[in-house]
Amino acid sequence: MTDTLSVDRVAKATDTVPLLVVSGLSVAFSRGGVQHPVVSDLSFELPRGACVAIVGESGSGKSVTARTLVGLTGAHSVVSSRRLLLDGEDISDLSPRAWREIRGRRIGFILQDALVSLDPLRPVGKEIEEALRLHGWGTRSSRRRKVIELLDSVGVPLPEQRAKQRPDELSGGLRQRALIASALALDPELIIADEPTTALDVTVQAQVLALLEETKRRGVSLVLISHDLSVVAQLADTILVMKGGHIVEQGDARQVLEHPRHDYTRSLIAAVPSEETRGRRLGPDFPALAAPHPEQIAEELRDSSGPVLEAIGLVKSFPTPGGGSQRAVSDLSFSLARGETLGIVGESGSGKSTTGRIALALTSPDAGVVRLLGQDWSSLSEPKRRRLRSRISVVYQDPLGSFDPRWNAERILLDAVPEDAYPTSDRKRARVRELAAQVGLPEELLSRFPLQLSGGQRQRISIARALAPSPSVIVLDEAVSALDVSIQAQILDLLAELQKQLGVSYLFISHDLGVISHLSDRVLVMTDGVVVEEGTVEQIFHSPRHPYTRQLVGSLPSLDHPPIRR
Repeated sequence: MTDTLSVDRVAKATDTVPLLVVSGLSVAFSRGGVQHPVVSDLSFELPRGACVAIVGESGSGKSVTARTLVGLTGAHSVVSSRRLLLDGEDISDLSPRAWREIRGRRIGFILQDALVSLDPLRPVGKEIEEALRLHGWGTRSSRRRKVIELLDSVGVPLPEQRAKQRPDELSGGLRQRALIASALALDPELIIADEPTTALDVTVQAQVLALLEETKRRGVSLVLISHDLSVVAQLADTILVMKGGHIVEQGDARQVLEHPRHDYTRSLIAAVPSEETRGRRLGPDFPALAAPHPEQIAEELRDSSGPVLEAIGLVKSFPTPGGGSQRAVSDLSFSLARGETLGIVGESGSGKSTTGRIALALTSPDAGVVRLLGQDWSSLSEPKRRRLRSRISVVYQDPLGSFDPRWNAERILLDAVPEDAYPTSDRKRARVRELAAQVGLPEELLSRFPLQLSGGQRQRISIARALAPSPSVIVLDEAVSALDVSIQAQILDLLAELQKQLGVSYLFISHDLGVISHLSDRVLVMTDGVVVEEGTVEQIFHSPRHPYTRQLVGSLPSLDHPPIRR
């Protein structure tokens, strides 16, 4: 971005003519000769240097809207509008070639997953340089200099070195910055950002939000697509709330967040987890869950004295290229009481997931021990470990990745029911129906396959599968991070209710401080494999002692915060 362009753009930001005008936009997809509408009669205007945020859950039409605004709606799409103007120019009926001229040069596009969006076989510098080359910008040497300038401008340290690295050699934050640099390469006047911070750690998220705000201050307009209202609150001047392809509410950002008019908007705001929501439901009341079987309660009441899970002095290192090693966990200790939730929070690479795998005895520590129900756990051979294996279960972030796609929900759960406790086919099937009821899953959905279920339904099956052997401990590794806010709220409510009924303990691993503060009793803060702080939720979030904890807490976005203004 040149200084002249930035000055011109800031000056234009005072113009009364909006940069983007969208009026009556509708999008449908044709399948089998039938049109299925996904966006209906959407209208808004975007001034220069302003941000409009489109919020909603999966299937609301927000990402289709984003792709339509860059001419990437895809095959079998039918797009119509009354007006679609970019700086007064009609872009409603452009050819694919004309869209290619506009994308990058006038409209930048930032996607959620940089690891997927960037070419895994090319250094990120080459990727950015390619965007410049395709639009005929500069010579080879000037493009290379421009790449370094761009990476430096978005806060990438050692840009000359990072430009030579592939996406898989960079952290999530650096990959996202490289993606933003690519979108800004030709100094577009409009940026479309589709869930740009969803997969990022809280500190990296704060850095990306600050970077997008700086881009706004230079006079660039921003369309932000997100399901996270606390992120939207930091940037948006105007908010559009979408549901089922329709705008159900729109207006000034503070007005929408502080005085929502539509029930759906109010439900989205109420579903945002935080320390203030501890002890109350996030979502609407759903029918009472089925009571656990008396045998299950009796099983849970045994071994109730002392910690159910204990780790002492855990150490774990992994080999690195060149014959070295990287320590993932260093001298880590914790204890987990019956019916307690211990949250483990930290950024990517902090060692929290490795800690979970050691607790599950899926990874062996180099030193230290894990005890389950007072008995040695980590040091046992697998044959001896089997008698205790049913007492600890796991729920992963991505249910699809942990399910056999050839099995329906009933077979997935049947496979998890222990045969020694339920020896006959009838008893096993009865147990499956009991588990489905216990997690609020309608019995008729048991015949469906994973791809035929929603994200929330799949995660309910994951939880039912974890409950099948009547465990004392469940390890939840980023179990709600991929879910929309209202589905996340339902799952968090379900976990709280199950813990109340069964007395099960949770080792809850997450990078989301809002979720951790809502559900946890105590919190471990990890960085670089070390626990730097441990305490109650009140201590960690109100009186953090370690600088890293203070940085994490200070980076947490909130609905109460006004938009970033630096």
